[in-house]
Amino acid sequence: VDLMRIAAVIEELNADLVGVQEIFRPQAEMLAARLGLQMHMGVTHTRLEGPYGNAVLTRLPARGSGVFDLTHSIREPRGGIRVDLILPEGLLHLFNVHFGLRIRERAAQVARLVSQHILHADLTGPRVVVGDLNEWFPGAVGRALRGALAGPRHRRTHPSPMPFFALDRIYWDRVIQGDGFRVHRSRLARVASDHLPVVARLQLPRRAEPESPASPD
Repeated sequence: VDLMRIAAVIEELNADLVGVQEIFRPQAEMLAARLGLQMHMGVTHTRLEGPYGNAVLTRLPARGSGVFDLTHSIREPRGGIRVDLILPEGLLHLFNVHFGLRIRERAAQVARLVSQHILHADLTGPRVVVGDLNEWFPGAVGRALRGALAGPRHRRTHPSPMPFFALDRIYWDRVIQGDGFRVHRSRLARVASDHLPVVARLQLPRRAEPESPASPD
């Protein structure tokens, strides 16, 4: 419940892109201001305390962002946000999602995420998916995302003092090179949240240089 402690953990990560789940808009705004980052909010529903959902914090410029619904049946509202980031290599599409607690719920959510969003015809750049996927044991979520994207072996992140379950994951397009993946296990991270953060170091493919015009004979 200590927002500045969470900010301190994010500072430890020193990441260009951060996905946060289960956050209120004022909290996301305070984190962004404290860290000097841009914030994009994906509201899933409004509680008594205000708009609530997922946020992306970034030091990279963005062309735009969009929110999508992943709610299944009458279960708790769930969703995600896509941010289209501008890099020297071109656009990068970052998805931050939060899945439900039931097996069938997650299976429906990941199917919708892949077919309607990850594989959307309008996407022109590589894609990265981060989030709390709530998959306690190997199942439909991992199979579907590994079918569409690449990613490392799962690492245990929950509960943070002694993690047993790999709930928090990162997947990326196969054209992206993964140069490292780890769970951040600092003393501060173990008390700031019941989930430990996962961190990936990714290298995007270089944009192809235009060919020089042929010299006249």
